[in-house]
Amino acid sequence: MIEIVEQHFFDSIETKERTLQSVATHIVTASERMVACLMNDGKILSCGNGGSAADAQHFSSELLNRFERERPALPAIALTTDSSTLTSIANDYHYREVFARQVRALGRANDLLLAISTSGNSESMLMAMDAAHDRQMQIIALTGHSGGEMAKRLQPGDIELRVPANRTARIQESHLLIIHCLCDLLDRQLFGSDSISE
Repeated sequence: MIEIVEQHFFDSIETKERTLQSVATHIVTASERMVACLMNDGKILSCGNGGSAADAQHFSSELLNRFERERPALPAIALTTDSSTLTSIANDYHYREVFARQVRALGRANDLLLAISTSGNSESMLMAMDAAHDRQMQIIALTGHSGGEMAKRLQPGDIELRVPANRTARIQESHLLIIHCLCDLLDRQLFGSDSISE
């Protein structure tokens, strides 16, 4: 049992090290894109399914409340939290529409979509991306594996943060670390680089 636990830790560390090498500069660019959105009176919409829904809500809560310092609330909406809206869209139309319809209703050209999927192949995410592009929104996509269909839907100006791993758990662990990096970089760029006590 101890060996199993150790292997999970070792695999997670290895995945994070590979991810660091492949996406570090892209994380910085994504944070700058988010800052530009917020400085232009935009908001960040986020969505995902399952564990990625939890990550979308985690990101939104860090912006709306705070990450590690006291600062003003930042405008973010997780499209995964309204059960009445989600179930009515899924019931009246199709589950693949649950995020796209919300993006069409809430998204504006100066907003940004944070789309999270470990496989990159979720239909609901692909339709949300299409809706965001229709609204002339930029997209930051958190993916894994090969990037899936989401990678193919990206347009110039969009950013993909891809975790080079195949296991869903490893991808999700790295997605959360990327989200924390984004939150920290946002705070530093918007409110100064005061050090945070450990």
